[in-house]
Amino acid sequence: MAEQRYRKVSASPTKPKSKSSKSDFDIADLYKGPVSLKDEAVAEEDLNLDEKLRQAYFWLVNHAVISPFYDVEYDDGPNQKFTFGDQKVKVSLPSDQSYSSYVLLPLLNLAVRRRCLLVGGPGRGKTQIAILMGILGGYDIREIKRSIQHGQPQMTVADLLGNPMPSSLISAQKPEEIVIAWRKWLSMRVKIIDEYNRIPTRTQSALLTLLADNYAEILDQIYECPAAAWYLTANDDGGGGTYQVIEALRDRIDVVVKALHFNTRFLDELLTRVEEDFRPEDIVPPEIVFKEEEITAMNKEIRAVKVPDSLRRRIEFFASQFEFCEEGARQLEYMTKDTVKLAAVDWNMVVGSGTGKDLSKDIGSQTKNGLSVRALMTCLSFVKAMAYFRGKKEVCFEDVRQILPFVLHDKLAVYDNSPFFEKPETKAFRVDQVSWIRYLFDTSIKEFERLDMDREDPLIELENEFAKGLDGISEEEILDRLIKIERILGQWSKGRKFYGHMYDDVLKMKYLHQRYTNYLRWLEWEGK
Repeated sequence: MAEQRYRKVSASPTKPKSKSSKSDFDIADLYKGPVSLKDEAVAEEDLNLDEKLRQAYFWLVNHAVISPFYDVEYDDGPNQKFTFGDQKVKVSLPSDQSYSSYVLLPLLNLAVRRRCLLVGGPGRGKTQIAILMGILGGYDIREIKRSIQHGQPQMTVADLLGNPMPSSLISAQKPEEIVIAWRKWLSMRVKIIDEYNRIPTRTQSALLTLLADNYAEILDQIYECPAAAWYLTANDDGGGGTYQVIEALRDRIDVVVKALHFNTRFLDELLTRVEEDFRPEDIVPPEIVFKEEEITAMNKEIRAVKVPDSLRRRIEFFASQFEFCEEGARQLEYMTKDTVKLAAVDWNMVVGSGTGKDLSKDIGSQTKNGLSVRALMTCLSFVKAMAYFRGKKEVCFEDVRQILPFVLHDKLAVYDNSPFFEKPETKAFRVDQVSWIRYLFDTSIKEFERLDMDREDPLIELENEFAKGLDGISEEEILDRLIKIERILGQWSKGRKFYGHMYDDVLKMKYLHQRYTNYLRWLEWEGK
């Protein structure tokens, strides 16, 4: 039967790689016999969680979710490229293992236990893939379906969280004596909110507390929830719906994934499912279901993946471009887009005069906000997860380039009136945010390399000096460092334009100068 074929899990290894080198000598190895060595090999195979994660991905993409889209592209050497139509549509054929974001990102979200929003029109399988994630997380299909919270206009806080027991309301002498019948879904490690933009505003506030701080509260009673992977769905990409989603709730979403259209050349897959009368969620192979302790261990392994310093510097350079708003204030520290937002003034009135900056370099001119600490931490978590999924111990450039658009999808607000979007070749970026964010990153990297920031970054030396600490440093050495900072700032100030990436550097210089100044004053007070 076709059902048996659909239960087949890809053979291991799904992504062949060179065998790891022999581990360092340990004296404990002398006491291991042949049996223990064999047992250790079996245990190592059982704990190969990145391989299990890839097997889960390939089962989903080959047998469960009809998503023949490989938009997370990797290359290993040259690839073939083609151009179609008057608009010069570019089609590339990746030369290395590539992936469907619609399947991959929800799976990575399960591994890092974050909050994933699935967006797309009705009937595109958003709820189905969320259910599949719940099953992979170790839950029975009936348990998952009963735990789904369906957003609707009449949903109350009690519907979402639970109700106080009537008898305890009558007998309780103090608030803490009230017994709450908490909803069972609160204890689950995979949580699904269907059509969250149909939930009333007041109930959204209760959901925000649960989503952001991992606890529920009713009548001063607290229910602490376990770490969980969240899946929310919405038909509207703009935060609208029956009720507008409150900004704080949207900000808690970590990654946004679009449900792409159904490719009609795969109608035979639908025909098979109709004729055989089965659904993918009913036939998930047990080999790819994760136990709670496996997800915990996998999360720890993901956090151990390294981000090289050279790549971290490129991420820093990219992220530094967006918050700066030279026209927003007179004092340096307040020259941010957040200052403009808090003032509640028309954005066009503030930036309308223009600064004459080169818009091909000033990518920050295309947004109305910068990146929060939460957004940056989420980026680091997901790029680590991407590298881990690919069997790597270290994040590479392409991991960042492929993942950032999905993590920053709802984090960067497009400034529609930017002249950048008036060009024929860039108009589509107003709509296609995935391609736009990838373009921003590529542009930032080109500027980083043009400025030769790997070698021409004086802050690196200053940071390394400061990281060694201040204890024992003489007054003369402190004065030399202060003069060095002032000299660098003097050289930078001769430039005609002040770009976003310079803003954070100047603030860091001012910070270091102040730390050294304070220490110098302390040395003088001590009489040293």
